[in-house]
Amino acid sequence: MAPGTAGSLVAAVALWFIPFARLWFLAVLVIITLLGIWAAQRVETVTGHKDPGIIVIDEFAGMMLSVMFLPRTLGVFISAFLLFRLFDIWKPFPARESQALRGGFGVMVDDLIAGAYTLVLLMGARQLFGVPR
Repeated sequence: MAPGTAGSLVAAVALWFIPFARLWFLAVLVIITLLGIWAAQRVETVTGHKDPGIIVIDEFAGMMLSVMFLPRTLGVFISAFLLFRLFDIWKPFPARESQALRGGFGVMVDDLIAGAYTLVLLMGARQLFGVPR
């Protein structure tokens, strides 16, 4: 299994089992993002590679964002996982362009963009069609 998919799956399962109040969820997302920027920068420096596959904290942050304001249902989590992976692989504008950013910020931001796209799409689907449940 690819590291990004594995990291996203672990994040989705962890988020399913860890109950967060909304304010705590936001606080943890900010902490993970800041920690991820620092850690990704360190890993890039040590390995000498840009965004190496061993970094998966960016997937965790992106998955967190993708379900942030949605109900904790199996349908939401499965849909969020699938859409997040699609957007993370496809990298629609500006995610692909954000990869040119240097350091840990560049590692984290494309996954946060994928998470934001996922969140917006799922919130829109819930408003328009009442899915996913």
